[in-house]
Amino acid sequence: MNYVCISPNFPPNYVNFSVRLRERGARVLGIGAEPYEQLSQTLRGVLTEYYRVYDMENYEGVLQACGYFTHRYGKIHRIESHNEYWLAQDARLRTDFNVFGFKNDDMGPIKRKSAMKEVFRNFGIPVARGRIVHGLSDAFELIAETGYPVCAKPDSGVGATQTFKLRNEEELQLFFDTKPPMEYIMEEFIEGEIHTFDGLTDREGNVVFMNSFIFPKGVMESVNDNLDMFYYSQKEIPGDLIEYGARAAKAFGLKERFFHFEFFRTPESELVALEINARPPGGWSMDMFNYAHDADLYDQYAKLVMDGAVDAFSHGAYTTAYFGRKHREHIVHAHGAADILENFGGMIIQHGPIDSIFAPAIGDYAFILRAEDPEPLMEAAAYILERA
Repeated sequence: MNYVCISPNFPPNYVNFSVRLRERGARVLGIGAEPYEQLSQTLRGVLTEYYRVYDMENYEGVLQACGYFTHRYGKIHRIESHNEYWLAQDARLRTDFNVFGFKNDDMGPIKRKSAMKEVFRNFGIPVARGRIVHGLSDAFELIAETGYPVCAKPDSGVGATQTFKLRNEEELQLFFDTKPPMEYIMEEFIEGEIHTFDGLTDREGNVVFMNSFIFPKGVMESVNDNLDMFYYSQKEIPGDLIEYGARAAKAFGLKERFFHFEFFRTPESELVALEINARPPGGWSMDMFNYAHDADLYDQYAKLVMDGAVDAFSHGAYTTAYFGRKHREHIVHAHGAADILENFGGMIIQHGPIDSIFAPAIGDYAFILRAEDPEPLMEAAAYILERA
């Protein structure tokens, strides 16, 4: 099998996809902007060949790279980046080279939040009231139904970038006066925690691995209010979340893909769908899958690609928690890293700096802790995230 990895070195933990694919017998071919010499020794050791494209935004360069690989190695069987930023380009390459997976025509509901909302609705999954707004009159019409606050977000965007919570008419006016020149969707603000339904589907679209994280505070608040990031896994996934999540995976046609659905869990314990991300959750979440389930999801994905099946998974054996601390001039934490390691070293299974591109959302320096029950992790959160 010829497997083309787009930007195989980003983020750094995704190198494990290339490693496990090679171990399973795939010919792994890389395309990226970095010089070959700057790739890690591990990645260089598993890539059959690496094609440098100086500008990854230039589609013709990436197209030429895939054409070269086809000429040299034969038909390409998979093209994948596992990154939100390249989803549309991945689909365009698959279309041009007739490769299994999402094609151009599939991208509307995957990238546009307004189209996502329609898919959720059509499959009986509750969503927040909202729609694309082109000006103040559209916004006032929506707010007459929902009241303040409302959330405004790019209809096609990545993460919480350029997303706003608007509390009154003054903030609404300022938003329209200063917003970026792109199409925005506006939605009612839903009170509640974010509960995710994450997992992996097989080639027929069946969910073969599932996981759930709880975010007490959303990514939008973390970015806009400079909050630290904290989220943790659920050992037992509630039945209603499994039902909606599995239904959504079928609705969006996810096949042989990782996914990350976000739902609000309201104070009344009802679920409201927020959005789909047709790729693994970001940052160190893949590693948290592994720590929670005592598994290797990088390897299970490679097994699925090569053999069409994965091993059976049980419920998570542990609760894992992510603590991402932001380092800014005006932010001072009460306890240093040395104190954290001394007090919680028995639970800490990974810690280190975060790539700067992710830092505004998930912190500059992070810790992953693991415990059999969530209570010790909540105690750790109060200590690790305490600010002076």
